[in-house]
Amino acid sequence: MGMGQQEKVATSLAGAVSEGISASLAPVDAELARHYPGDPGTRQPVHTVYVPGDVFTADTVRSWGDQALAALDEHAPDAATFAEVLGIGADLAGPVYERVRAKLQREPVEDLRVDFEDGFGVRSDEEEDQAAARAARLVSQAFSNGTNAPYMGIRMKCMEANVRDRGIRTADVFLSGLLEHGGLPDGLVLTLPKVTYAEQVSAFAALLEAFETTRGLRPGRIGFEIQIETSQSILASDGTATVARMIEAAKGRATGLHYGTFDYSACVGVSAAYQASDHPAADHAKAVMQVAAAGTGVRVSDGSTNVLPVGTTEKVHEAWRLHYGLTRRALARAYYQGWDMHPGHLPTRYAAVFTFYREGLEAAAARLKAYVARIEGDVMDEPATAKALAGYLVRGLDCGAVGAEEVTALTGLTRAELDAFAIPRRSATLTATA
Repeated sequence: MGMGQQEKVATSLAGAVSEGISASLAPVDAELARHYPGDPGTRQPVHTVYVPGDVFTADTVRSWGDQALAALDEHAPDAATFAEVLGIGADLAGPVYERVRAKLQREPVEDLRVDFEDGFGVRSDEEEDQAAARAARLVSQAFSNGTNAPYMGIRMKCMEANVRDRGIRTADVFLSGLLEHGGLPDGLVLTLPKVTYAEQVSAFAALLEAFETTRGLRPGRIGFEIQIETSQSILASDGTATVARMIEAAKGRATGLHYGTFDYSACVGVSAAYQASDHPAADHAKAVMQVAAAGTGVRVSDGSTNVLPVGTTEKVHEAWRLHYGLTRRALARAYYQGWDMHPGHLPTRYAAVFTFYREGLEAAAARLKAYVARIEGDVMDEPATAKALAGYLVRGLDCGAVGAEEVTALTGLTRAELDAFAIPRRSATLTATA
């Protein structure tokens, strides 16, 4: 038979068979769409910075950037020194160092949480009320005058009985203050800590629903992160994965799962000297979080290190190497966000992130370009891999590790086209509903 000759197509099943199968699977289709809507398509910050409520000021973001730059000036005044400390290759030393300094000048903090939990401690009700109201005013001002981090919000006290009322009141004071000062900013983020039962998530979701109703806000306007700090949040007494139930209990409001390194480590009995984000107990917890969140649109964040880069240059370099290594390790495991507890962590956070994206830039771009052009190569990529490649490039663009012009030059794709590959289902939905 010649190549141009049409094949005879034969079928045996009536159209009613396909229609019947589709009808029987309609509830499953609806459940898949509800439980696994895919990535929200928004920027994910590379870190979260926690600042106690009584310490937070109008210039906190700029102050952290200035302190980080000062640390570089003192302990790594040039690209070669910084690269030698962290083990960055000579080809990337200059570009990474320059981009780190530029980032610290332009956008030193990507996500900031004003802390009213462990970092704030137990204060009088009047003192916490005043601090929460002040935080609302300063966050509103920051978004108004352009001094904000892209994402900002608070971590209130948890839903446990002894601090529940205080946590609820702080959330109310902060959110009400934002509305009094102009409205809820697009980058608003709330963090609910020390969650052990899905019912605590349901309760917080109900609280936010009540607030929205009272203030005439769009239903579902306020989302929140769930902080995973106890063993019960990973594995329930009946053997089920609690964290999966927590995502469901949030009723679409959950935006992230944040691993709490030290509370979780202590909960499972890890001694203080071995409490770290690369401990096997931490790896297990984060792996469960990752699987539970996959496809739901909920992002996973790694925790922090409590080794601060302070003191002599030798001690700073030692802390930098540790932080850089932990961050690179997390990125390789697809934990694209973590916590930073000190301004001195910012240089190595961005160095790790920028190196991660820049060292794989050309290979990822070439594979995606080949996929788009259907060019034969030594790797046969599938649509899921193309999605991962595009997502890698998009995250690199979002944080400033790579530039739009160089990505377009390497891939031949615009940012909009990259986004379509990175989040195909959501992009298709947006196109269909535009």
